[in-house]
Amino acid sequence: MILTRRTIRRTILRSCLLAATLGAGLAAGPAWAATPGQIAAFFRAVQLDDARTVSRMVGKEVNANEINPIGGEPALVLAVREDAMNVFRALLAHPGTDLEARAMNGNTALMMAAFKRNTPAAVALLEKGAKVNRAGWTPLHYAAASGSDEIARLLIARKAKLDATSPRASGAYTPLMMAAREGQPSVAQLLLEAGADPRRKNTEGLTAAQIAERAGQTTIAAAISGFKR
Repeated sequence: MILTRRTIRRTILRSCLLAATLGAGLAAGPAWAATPGQIAAFFRAVQLDDARTVSRMVGKEVNANEINPIGGEPALVLAVREDAMNVFRALLAHPGTDLEARAMNGNTALMMAAFKRNTPAAVALLEKGAKVNRAGWTPLHYAAASGSDEIARLLIARKAKLDATSPRASGAYTPLMMAAREGQPSVAQLLLEAGADPRRKNTEGLTAAQIAERAGQTTIAAAISGFKR
């Protein structure tokens, strides 16, 4: 068969339309919707660290980023919070899992890993491409509050914003302020040495040293006030 220009144009047009249709179908996600019973079984398996059940259900019966009606967390965040590392690894390996899926309170899996001082989870998420910086609360805030020097170092090495501020409604705290308030001297020192600004003030007009003083953390307050670069 001789291909004319008109035939070629029609073939290309049909191919483009087919690709657009397939793309729209993929973007829309699966045609099925999980039942309440399936969702309950899925999140129960996450909490029990039942990776076999999670792997069987995810992407087939339940969306990988489904939000748990109880607690408002996606499965990946819940797995980190519950220290369900077998499920965590299964979800991390699933192509449909969104590393940035947020709980109703805004927490991501990396933030939860920092809060729980779960270094292996933090490393795995970072290697997979989890975001270090974001608006509002950041993983570094959580690492500072929990006193996780190791995770704080990992985040700083990946260009975490040292003076990121939490939402104004929550006081506009920097990671250094969180370390000061929660009595985490080693993280406070680490942040200072990395370049965190001790002169920053929160919405109450308090510096990290003043926040530490008010929280009864006099040793940290003195260390911050006396820090010299």
